[in-house]
Amino acid sequence: MSNSAIGQSWDEFEKEFYTPEEIAESNLRVALIGELIKARNEKGLTQRDLETLSGVKQPIIARIETGKSIPQVSTLIKLLVPLGKTLAIVPNK
Repeated sequence: MSNSAIGQSWDEFEKEFYTPEEIAESNLRVALIGELIKARNEKGLTQRDLETLSGVKQPIIARIETGKSIPQVSTLIKLLVPLGKTLAIVPNK
């Protein structure tokens, strides 16, 4: 969608200023965070509950879930284990 007030759509802007690799990385990060939130909600857990189960402080969980912090793999694993999830490396679609 193009908005003449700003000159271009987000997709146009994104393609002009970011490499395909940066776009793919961002999309993967957004998907991963979305799955983390979905898994936590499916378990009926609050961020505070997940803190207790994982040992990762609630403010860190909040920053990860809002995209303000990029977690290390070790932190992701700490969060995923009590949610009954794991990381996997699979081919791109």
